[in-house]
Amino acid sequence: MSNLTLYSMPSSGNSYKVRLLLALLGRDYRHVSCETQSAELERAKAEGQLPLGKLPALHLGDGTILSESNAILWYLGAGSDWVPSDALTQAQMLGWMFFEQNRYEPVVAVRASLNTYPHLKDEATPEVMAKLLQEGHALLHLMEDHLQGRAWFAGASPSLADIALYAYTHTAGERGGFEMNRFPLINGWCARVAALPGYAGLFDHG
Repeated sequence: MSNLTLYSMPSSGNSYKVRLLLALLGRDYRHVSCETQSAELERAKAEGQLPLGKLPALHLGDGTILSESNAILWYLGAGSDWVPSDALTQAQMLGWMFFEQNRYEPVVAVRASLNTYPHLKDEATPEVMAKLLQEGHALLHLMEDHLQGRAWFAGASPSLADIALYAYTHTAGERGGFEMNRFPLINGWCARVAALPGYAGLFDHG
């Protein structure tokens, strides 16, 4: 039996990136599904299973609970090929992970959420959605430019940066309404991630 229990939101990219890394590492874990507005989510909060009040949360066998998706990626990836061995490439990887949470997620993920979840419909005004679309396309262009002559975001092999960025990018067109035909290099990169051994899709979980 696994000593890892993951509380995660099935439809959330932040939760998905942790499930994806666990799948790619071949790690067993128990999954506790806490979809938005669900009784399971409220129960997890009430029982103190989510110390920061948000998902995902990884429970370790000794009772430690880790929060923040990219911090969890760092913990799970430590000592594996998903973390570059040299300091420079490692710093470049972390730079993209910070970019993902500080700049990318608040735009691309937020537009997808406003476009997807009925309870957020009132917030999805035409002005807000247009602004997020413009900003999201600009961020995607930054990523597209970076992939010129590169297969991965940091170094010559896939790293945690690719997992962090992939989570919301691979559904940016379908869920966020972004014009992904503008970004052939990103589309090729998404295909490379999806072809990795052990890959699991957004809703491939227990």
